[in-house]
Amino acid sequence: MTPRAMWKAELALDDTRFPVRLFAAVRDTKIHFRLLHAVDDAPVKQEMVDAERGEAIPPQQIRRAVEVDRGVYVVITDEERAALEPKASRAITVERVVPGASIDERWFDRPYYLGPDGDDAAYFALAEALEQRGEIGIAHWVMRKKSYAGALYGRRGYLMLDTLRSAQEVVQIEALRPSASRAPDKRELDLAEQLIGTLADEFDAREYRDEHRDEVMALLEAKAKGKVVRFPKAVRRKPTDSLLADLEASLGAGRKRPRARRA
Repeated sequence: MTPRAMWKAELALDDTRFPVRLFAAVRDTKIHFRLLHAVDDAPVKQEMVDAERGEAIPPQQIRRAVEVDRGVYVVITDEERAALEPKASRAITVERVVPGASIDERWFDRPYYLGPDGDDAAYFALAEALEQRGEIGIAHWVMRKKSYAGALYGRRGYLMLDTLRSAQEVVQIEALRPSASRAPDKRELDLAEQLIGTLADEFDAREYRDEHRDEVMALLEAKAKGKVVRFPKAVRRKPTDSLLADLEASLGAGRKRPRARRA
């Protein structure tokens, strides 16, 4: 199925501008359950209810607020929120280009494909140049009344645009305090390296499915056909207190486990 563009824009680098189309690079495959009344299986809906009196409140009487202290709320009106919305634009503006290694995976939020929308020569030239140089363009844009910062880079001859998390969202690794336990000794490090070596392989994206979703879908299909479903009992693993014993046990299991063959 050919993907449908979710937004059209212009990619701007200094005085150079060319049209692009934005496509989702990931999709939601979560199972969304409906709530039913247990008596007659009729669908139920949610309502806003006064937490103190238990009465349903109509939408026109609902206001938005933020709790700034315990029991203290600051109300913001729809007009005030609208006044703070960023100015609408169709431009994805690249403000600077940085080394790709300078942004780690904590900052990346949601990936999109950028496709050409007329000027193919400029589009593919930029995609190839960014990919060959291993660099990332830092871009800003406004879409659907929200401002975004993103990372623009080349991938397999095309452009990708990842939204970036804000500085307030990213927890710096320096915030982690080292524990009081001792550092691993040479034997433990050697065992860990051997364990990693037994698991060395190539990445195959086809192997990584949402197994829980597959199991739920299989259950739903079986129940829809009137089949009886039985669940196997889970085997609980006995915990151990020794890191070294865990490593040795894992290493031994790795030697006995046959390597998976790929077609």
